[in-house]
Amino acid sequence: MMRAMRYFMLSCALSLLASPAIAAKAPAGAKAGESAKVLKARDKAQLAFQRDLVSVLAPRADAAPLLGAALLARPLVNQPPSNSFHALIARAAQADGAGAAVSWVRLADCDRAADNCPNQAALQQLLVQAPDNAAVWLLKLGVDARDMKRDAVREDLRKAAAAKMYDDYTGSSLQALADVVGVLPPPAASYNPARKGGAVGMQTVLVFGIGGTQPQPGLPMIAKLCDNAGKDASIKSDCQQLGKLLEWGSSPLARSLGLHLREVLDNDPAQRQGARDERRNLIWQVQNFELLLARALDDAEVAQRLLALARNGGSAMSLELAALRDSGIPVEAPAGWQPRRAE
Repeated sequence: MMRAMRYFMLSCALSLLASPAIAAKAPAGAKAGESAKVLKARDKAQLAFQRDLVSVLAPRADAAPLLGAALLARPLVNQPPSNSFHALIARAAQADGAGAAVSWVRLADCDRAADNCPNQAALQQLLVQAPDNAAVWLLKLGVDARDMKRDAVREDLRKAAAAKMYDDYTGSSLQALADVVGVLPPPAASYNPARKGGAVGMQTVLVFGIGGTQPQPGLPMIAKLCDNAGKDASIKSDCQQLGKLLEWGSSPLARSLGLHLREVLDNDPAQRQGARDERRNLIWQVQNFELLLARALDDAEVAQRLLALARNGGSAMSLELAALRDSGIPVEAPAGWQPRRAE
């Protein structure tokens, strides 16, 4: 059981390592021999570009560009109140065309220090907008677990298992960002002229870096809950049903948990081995997508393809697989390939 949990946490860690936000901080400047002063100036120029994008987008009235503006504003500090993440995501939620993707991002409009995350109004809205989305019920499960509402946790698990999909709306956020990142040309100071990806490479890393910071349910907590189902047949049954749904979920993390639950809970050795094999493929996919994204800084064609895929929408998982196929990278790991194991 603990061995399976370690494998699950490893695959989660690898998925997180694929976050473009981390890829964006790769030692590109160090490789080019750039000084700390040059790197600091470029970071400052990128932040100024981000602020300018927000300022241009803020007057818009429809939900999608306001969502893009809110996402761009979220990491910025000392924003004017009207251009803050709080103001922009609130306006997006009231705009025509606002849906669950906006409410999901609005979950982050909260104060973690005050222990009021996720945003409760947004969570209640999601329960109305997307009652068939397991991700919403798993978020509620985390809140109810925190508040020690045991009966509510059990009901949340049941509803998550009975849902029709799992979507954390990362694809929608990537689409919103990709649609607006080109409204202004990036200034030359905001990207490294020595990197062949140029402006579009920087834009791609910006889009995927910000788009990869969606609110997430506490999936390791769900793994622990299901691992500890013991002889409770009803919990085990719900966890197995949930696992099947998660295997087709919108993100590598969700798929990883689904495979973990199959490996831990299924009585068929062939199914357990199949889950291990598919997890190996998943880690291969995540690692290779990370490498592909890193190439965007030095390959404008790769960067353009990634932005085009993001603009097409879909889930993070479908985008990742499409990007690998477009680049001729197999989605199944070669025979004998194994990911590095956690020590």
